[in-house]
Amino acid sequence: MQAVEISLWVVVLLVALALAFDFMNGFHDAANSIATVVSTGVLKPHQAVAFAALFNFVAIFVFHLKVASTVGRGIVEPDVVDHYVVFGALVGAMAWNLLTWWYGIPSSSSHALIGGIVGAVMAKAGAGELIGGGIFKTVAFIFVSPLLGFVFASLAMVAVSWIFRRASPLRVDNWFRRLQLVSAGLYSLGHGGNDAQKTIGIIWMLLVAAGSVSASASYPPAWVIWSCYLAIGLGTLFGGWRIVKTMGQRITKLKPVGGFCAETGGAVTLFIASALGIPVSTTHTITGAIVGVGSVRHPSAVRWGVAGNIVWAWIFTIPASAFVAAVAYWVSLSLI
Repeated sequence: MQAVEISLWVVVLLVALALAFDFMNGFHDAANSIATVVSTGVLKPHQAVAFAALFNFVAIFVFHLKVASTVGRGIVEPDVVDHYVVFGALVGAMAWNLLTWWYGIPSSSSHALIGGIVGAVMAKAGAGELIGGGIFKTVAFIFVSPLLGFVFASLAMVAVSWIFRRASPLRVDNWFRRLQLVSAGLYSLGHGGNDAQKTIGIIWMLLVAAGSVSASASYPPAWVIWSCYLAIGLGTLFGGWRIVKTMGQRITKLKPVGGFCAETGGAVTLFIASALGIPVSTTHTITGAIVGVGSVRHPSAVRWGVAGNIVWAWIFTIPASAFVAAVAYWVSLSLI
């Protein structure tokens, strides 16, 4: 692969834009990490975001860079990537994130970024430059990740209900107020491990296109890894409060035991996806887990209308961000 001519200031600008997206990812998805633990009253909001941000960053020491490799090399052919493609992808993803944050819709930052990459590449070179396998597994997990979250959370809820069937409600509540700190930490660890790597992947893609990093390199530069994990942690620390109420209370009412099961089911799903190198949506995952907990209690405990509205946002995320990215790509041709 031959590097395209990209000036240093353009590379710096796009890296800064990517880190801004990463920050926004943490900001937008903070609700996924903290909604259950806040809505059950186990932690106050400012405690919860600090707790989640810490584990977002600690994930740097836990997960391999398989997701980053998928985003950087497995979605589109590397030869087609240039600074215009990266700019379009980031603008498309950020625009969708801002829109859904403003209206309090828990959509996927991950799929917004994938949609942005796809839209910008298609605007430049058409669908022939897309890698079918990478696109397929990413799109498939739009449905698989909430289903796995649903199944794991439901099984956890059934198991806990059976194990503690003779315990008093007060005792169960006290136990799971403590245990929910463990499950919330694990979920935030999975969130950081999967989501930070998506930005690592797009910066890696940019640096390869600019010739700053060899296309055969097994890893991106260390500064890319550290800065992306730090950016998502800081974004989570500032929190996206508009979405917390939707995730924590509008889908179903949660108690500490339900919060524990939802977070545990979501965390297991994220750990599996990260191990397989699949970029998944933490939003989809925790929503499926919360619905699973509610449905075990009783199907009527789930506000299916709210859940349905969220699913529509999932469906529109990739095409909407792809469209904006395509427009941003065309505009960028005359800007940078």
